[in-house]
Amino acid sequence: MIESILWLALMLLAVHWLLDYPLQGQFLSDAKQSGPLRVYHLIAHSGIQGAGVAVVTGNMWLGLLEWLAHTTIDEAKVRGKTTFAQDQALHIICKAIWLAYLVLFATLSHGASISLWWR
Repeated sequence: MIESILWLALMLLAVHWLLDYPLQGQFLSDAKQSGPLRVYHLIAHSGIQGAGVAVVTGNMWLGLLEWLAHTTIDEAKVRGKTTFAQDQALHIICKAIWLAYLVLFATLSHGASISLWWR
């Protein structure tokens, strides 16, 4: 079970880093901070992050929660309420919460013998 949890943690972090850095691109990074469609671009970027969480976890609800959380966290950064480091820490905390929920749900539903049950 520990290997399964570590695998899921790694995938959640990897998809976040992949979508927040190389696959976000300069256009989207700039557009979500300023411009006539700033909010649209912020929501689009966050929706991509939510889709990543949904794909990794197989859970649409966690994907929607990620979409909402990512939008809120990035908006706080754009408004200057958080630093870049705080923004990234909050994103990682969200991944830890999703992981804790999945482990708790799996343990309550299947006991300690689960093995990659979300695949």
